[in-house]
Amino acid sequence: MQKHSQSDDRRSRSQSSSGRGSSRSKRRGYDEDDRGSMTTREAGRLGGQQTARTHGHDFYEEIGREGGNTVLEEYGPEFYSEIGRKGGERVAQEYGPEFYRKIGRKGGRAVAEEYGPEFYSEIGRKGGRVGGQRVRQLIEEGYHQEGGRGKTSRRSRSRNVNE
Repeated sequence: MQKHSQSDDRRSRSQSSSGRGSSRSKRRGYDEDDRGSMTTREAGRLGGQQTARTHGHDFYEEIGREGGNTVLEEYGPEFYSEIGRKGGERVAQEYGPEFYRKIGRKGGRAVAEEYGPEFYSEIGRKGGRVGGQRVRQLIEEGYHQEGGRGKTSRRSRSRNVNE
Protein backbone atom coordinates (compact mmCIF):
# COMPACT_ATOMS: atom_id res chain seq x y z
CA MET A 1 0.00 0.00 0.00
CA GLN A 2 1.36 3.42 -1.00
CA LYS A 3 1.59 6.31 1.38
CA HIS A 4 -0.12 9.47 0.20
CA SER A 5 1.08 12.83 1.54
CA GLN A 6 -0.12 16.42 1.30
CA SER A 7 2.95 17.37 -0.74
CA ASP A 8 1.95 14.77 -3.35
CA ASP A 9 -1.49 16.39 -3.57
CA ARG A 10 0.01 19.85 -4.05
CA ARG A 11 2.41 18.60 -6.70
CA SER A 12 -0.30 16.89 -8.71
CA ARG A 13 -2.53 19.95 -8.49
CA SER A 14 0.22 22.30 -9.66
CA GLN A 15 0.99 20.00 -12.60
CA SER A 16 -2.62 19.54 -13.64
CA SER A 17 -3.90 21.23 -16.78
CA SER A 18 -6.16 23.58 -14.85
CA GLY A 19 -3.36 24.68 -12.57
CA ARG A 20 -5.80 25.34 -9.74
CA GLY A 21 -4.08 25.64 -6.43
CA SER A 22 -0.61 26.20 -7.88
CA SER A 23 1.63 28.38 -5.80
CA ARG A 24 2.87 30.10 -8.98
CA SER A 25 -0.52 31.67 -9.72
CA LYS A 26 -0.82 32.84 -6.12
CA ARG A 27 2.61 34.49 -6.33
CA ARG A 28 1.47 36.39 -9.43
CA GLY A 29 -1.52 37.82 -7.62
CA TYR A 30 -4.30 35.64 -9.01
CA ASP A 31 -6.51 33.67 -6.74
CA GLU A 32 -8.45 30.65 -7.87
CA ASP A 33 -11.63 32.61 -8.63
CA ASP A 34 -9.91 35.14 -10.91
CA ARG A 35 -8.15 32.67 -13.18
CA GLY A 36 -10.04 31.59 -16.23
CA SER A 37 -11.62 35.01 -16.67
CA MET A 38 -8.71 36.24 -18.81
CA THR A 39 -9.14 35.70 -22.54
CA THR A 40 -6.35 34.47 -24.78
CA ARG A 41 -6.31 37.87 -26.44
CA GLU A 42 -5.90 39.65 -23.12
CA ALA A 43 -3.16 37.25 -22.04
CA GLY A 44 -1.33 37.86 -25.31
CA ARG A 45 -1.67 41.62 -24.92
CA LEU A 46 -0.33 41.51 -21.38
CA GLY A 47 2.53 39.26 -22.46
CA GLY A 48 3.37 41.63 -25.31
CA GLN A 49 3.36 44.61 -22.96
CA GLN A 50 5.68 42.79 -20.56
CA THR A 51 8.03 41.88 -23.42
CA ALA A 52 8.03 45.50 -24.57
CA ARG A 53 8.95 46.66 -21.07
CA THR A 54 11.77 44.17 -20.69
CA HIS A 55 13.18 44.15 -24.24
CA GLY A 56 12.36 47.58 -25.71
CA HIS A 57 11.67 48.93 -29.19
CA ASP A 58 14.96 47.79 -30.73
CA PHE A 59 14.07 44.16 -29.98
CA TYR A 60 10.86 44.40 -32.01
CA GLU A 61 12.69 46.17 -34.82
CA GLU A 62 15.27 43.40 -35.00
CA ILE A 63 12.84 40.47 -34.91
CA GLY A 64 10.66 42.20 -37.50
CA ARG A 65 13.64 42.64 -39.80
CA GLU A 66 14.69 39.01 -39.32
CA GLY A 67 11.17 37.81 -40.05
CA GLY A 68 10.94 39.96 -43.15
CA ASN A 69 14.25 38.63 -44.45
CA THR A 70 13.12 35.05 -43.84
CA VAL A 71 9.90 35.64 -45.77
CA LEU A 72 11.85 37.32 -48.58
CA GLU A 73 14.21 34.34 -48.86
CA GLU A 74 11.36 31.85 -48.80
CA TYR A 75 8.83 33.56 -51.08
CA GLY A 76 10.84 36.13 -53.06
CA PRO A 77 10.20 39.81 -53.82
CA GLU A 78 7.16 39.00 -55.98
CA PHE A 79 5.33 37.95 -52.82
CA TYR A 80 5.72 41.43 -51.33
CA SER A 81 4.55 43.01 -54.59
CA GLU A 82 1.49 40.78 -54.62
CA ILE A 83 0.45 41.42 -51.02
CA GLY A 84 1.07 45.15 -51.47
CA ARG A 85 -1.12 45.22 -54.57
CA LYS A 86 -3.87 43.23 -52.84
CA GLY A 87 -3.72 45.50 -49.80
CA GLY A 88 -3.91 48.61 -51.97
CA GLU A 89 -6.90 47.23 -53.87
CA ARG A 90 -8.66 46.42 -50.63
CA VAL A 91 -8.07 49.91 -49.23
CA ALA A 92 -9.29 51.47 -52.49
CA GLN A 93 -12.48 49.38 -52.39
CA GLU A 94 -13.13 50.08 -48.75
CA TYR A 95 -12.30 53.79 -48.57
CA GLY A 96 -12.52 55.08 -52.15
CA PRO A 97 -10.56 57.80 -53.96
CA GLU A 98 -11.39 60.53 -51.45
CA PHE A 99 -9.34 58.62 -48.87
CA TYR A 100 -6.24 58.87 -51.04
CA ARG A 101 -6.80 62.60 -51.62
CA LYS A 102 -7.17 63.12 -47.89
CA ILE A 103 -4.02 61.22 -46.90
CA GLY A 104 -2.12 62.86 -49.78
CA ARG A 105 -3.02 66.32 -48.49
CA LYS A 106 -2.12 65.31 -44.96
CA GLY A 107 1.26 63.97 -46.10
CA GLY A 108 1.89 67.04 -48.25
CA ARG A 109 1.23 69.34 -45.32
CA ALA A 110 3.57 67.32 -43.09
CA VAL A 111 6.34 67.48 -45.70
CA ALA A 112 5.79 71.22 -46.20
CA GLU A 113 6.01 71.81 -42.44
CA GLU A 114 9.17 69.77 -42.13
CA TYR A 115 11.06 70.88 -45.26
CA GLY A 116 9.47 74.18 -46.27
CA PRO A 117 8.34 75.51 -49.67
CA GLU A 118 11.89 75.55 -51.07
CA PHE A 119 11.85 71.76 -50.99
CA TYR A 120 8.93 71.66 -53.44
CA SER A 121 10.71 74.09 -55.77
CA GLU A 122 13.83 71.93 -55.72
CA ILE A 123 12.08 68.64 -56.42
CA GLY A 124 9.99 70.33 -59.12
CA ARG A 125 13.15 71.48 -60.91
CA LYS A 126 14.71 68.03 -60.61
CA GLY A 127 11.55 66.34 -61.81
CA GLY A 128 11.20 68.78 -64.68
CA ARG A 129 14.69 68.02 -65.93
CA VAL A 130 14.38 64.25 -65.69
CA GLY A 131 10.63 63.89 -66.14
CA GLY A 132 10.47 66.40 -68.97
CA GLN A 133 12.90 64.34 -71.02
CA ARG A 134 10.79 61.21 -70.50
CA VAL A 135 7.57 63.03 -71.38
CA ARG A 136 9.12 64.37 -74.60
CA GLN A 137 10.35 60.87 -75.45
CA LEU A 138 6.86 59.40 -74.96
CA ILE A 139 5.30 62.16 -77.10
CA GLU A 140 7.79 61.44 -79.86
CA GLU A 141 7.08 57.71 -79.69
CA GLY A 142 3.36 58.38 -79.93
CA TYR A 143 3.91 60.78 -82.82
CA HIS A 144 5.91 58.19 -84.74
CA GLN A 145 3.43 55.39 -84.00
CA GLU A 146 0.65 57.46 -85.53
CA GLY A 147 2.74 58.02 -88.62
CA GLY A 148 3.45 61.65 -87.82
CA ARG A 149 -0.24 62.60 -87.85
CA GLY A 150 -0.53 63.59 -84.19
CA LYS A 151 -0.05 67.03 -82.72
CA THR A 152 3.37 67.88 -81.40
CA SER A 153 4.80 71.01 -79.95
CA ARG A 154 6.96 73.33 -82.02
CA ARG A 155 9.88 72.30 -79.90
CA SER A 156 9.50 68.59 -80.71
CA ARG A 157 8.81 69.33 -84.42
CA SER A 158 11.97 71.40 -84.62
CA ARG A 159 13.87 68.64 -82.87
CA ASN A 160 12.61 66.12 -85.49
CA VAL A 161 13.89 68.34 -88.27
CA ASN A 162 17.28 68.74 -86.60
CA GLU A 163 17.76 65.04 -85.82
